[in-house]
Amino acid sequence: MFADFLKRITAPNPAPLPDEDARLALTALLVRIARSDGDYASDEVARIDRITAQRYGLSPFEATKLRGDAETLEAEAPDTVRFTRAIKDVVAYEDRIGVIEALWSVVLADGVREDEENALLRLAASLLGVNDRDSALARQRVEAQS
Repeated sequence: MFADFLKRITAPNPAPLPDEDARLALTALLVRIARSDGDYASDEVARIDRITAQRYGLSPFEATKLRGDAETLEAEAPDTVRFTRAIKDVVAYEDRIGVIEALWSVVLADGVREDEENALLRLAASLLGVNDRDSALARQRVEAQS
């Protein structure tokens, strides 16, 4: 179903993604971080829906559909590098901080920071070009909002 999408983002020099594809890539990354600890909790699912609805101005139905597509894509995709590269290519640095905040929001949704989630978030931040300090500040902002 997503073979063309995966082919485009795994190309040696991928073209920047259209907004709709960038949304899908970001949402798939959120799903990947939520699934990384082996427990895809309902709190995490709800958080992903809320993030995508707010970030993209989607209705609850549209957010749920986007998440469903992202779950399928995430399951078919070979690795996190391709998601982060696709996002990095189309999102300015300042906005990538928002991506990191969204990832932290999902990690913290179930109240537990698992080692697998921390490791994947650290990798994603690095691949997005976001330094450790900015990622830590993003986490602190998310924790303050909780």
